[in-house]
Amino acid sequence: MFFGSIPALVTPFSGGRVAEDTFGAFVEWQITEGSNALVPCGTTGESATLSRDEHREIVAHAVQIAKGRVPVIAGCGSYSTAAAIELIRAAADVGADAALVVVPYYNKPSQAGLLAHFTAVAEASPLPIVVYNVPSRTVADISVETLGNAVKHPRIVAIKDATGSLDRVSAQRLACGADFVQLSGNDDMALGFNAMGGTGCISVTANVAPKLCSDFQKATREGRWDEALKLQDRLFPLHKALFSDASPAPTKYALSRVRPGFPTEIRLPLVEASEASRRTVDAALDHAGLI
Repeated sequence: MFFGSIPALVTPFSGGRVAEDTFGAFVEWQITEGSNALVPCGTTGESATLSRDEHREIVAHAVQIAKGRVPVIAGCGSYSTAAAIELIRAAADVGADAALVVVPYYNKPSQAGLLAHFTAVAEASPLPIVVYNVPSRTVADISVETLGNAVKHPRIVAIKDATGSLDRVSAQRLACGADFVQLSGNDDMALGFNAMGGTGCISVTANVAPKLCSDFQKATREGRWDEALKLQDRLFPLHKALFSDASPAPTKYALSRVRPGFPTEIRLPLVEASEASRRTVDAALDHAGLI
């Protein structure tokens, strides 16, 4: 259902407000450069700082610009099951194709709680659900066994796996079936992830290098592993540089370098990338041939 290079879109701000024109042009650029789907209002989109109205409008704008050319997977996670359902329904109302739902954070639910959460979300959702497992942010970690039980619900169709454990790909493939869609949540591990049965990456780096990331994913999909490895080597310093300070600050700085005029503004409690981070990003962009 979902494959290839899928940018977790940054949200551009100007004067404290969402820069809608900049966002629209950015979405169009992503599509023309070969991105295979779009994720607005994810972690990289600073979803934790968005109001409900902003969340709805950003998803709606992405859908309007995409015009059905690629799927729009709206970030709809929350530590509250009821709030996640509300976000999903709002995303469905404006035409999103699926919902990305993070493992509930902060309140540290048990595995039974996680299964109950995703089952309740799926039951109430008019959209297919992509589970997002990122224990470094949520503390809670949906186990392979729990995921295998959750995917018995037909609306749970995929996972964005940001555990950093490649063995999860094989374990989840056995637990959930070979047709269950597995997307990497770590750019730097996408080569190995796809070799083990993944179908793509929900990517931070694709914000900055959409064509290179798309070419990389296509090479893995077509079994051109030598070419994929060369692209991995070209992109690897950038994968790391974009986390040289709190994300997405380095990504917004990188975008200002490859798309002059792109705003680097970021919402508190995050701040713009440090000077050291900027130097690291500049070196990575030069290595990738992007500046």
